[in-house]
Amino acid sequence: MTTPENKFPKIKLPEIKLPEQELTASLIEYPCAFPIKVFGLSQQGFLQAVTEVVLQYDPGFTAASIEMRNSKTAKYVSLTCTVNATSRVQLDALYQALYDHPLVVKVL
Repeated sequence: MTTPENKFPKIKLPEIKLPEQELTASLIEYPCAFPIKVFGLSQQGFLQAVTEVVLQYDPGFTAASIEMRNSKTAKYVSLTCTVNATSRVQLDALYQALYDHPLVVKVL
């Protein structure tokens, strides 16, 4: 009797190792203006919460530069925050902090 485990032969794929330089290479040239889109429910305090998180990673950021759009039903809001990106580490940390915030639904 054929069982799902032995129906297909197991194939061992070769291990591919990339040079360290390729793993850390970035297509972004730092420093630069980098837009980050943050989505959340349309509620009081969302804009302020996002601004506070962004300021932790870009002290020169101003809330006046945020572009805001409501969804068709106005249930959700998107904020485009253009930050002064100085490194990939900074961007990764900012994305994680925004993603972890309880008012944020999605970060792009």
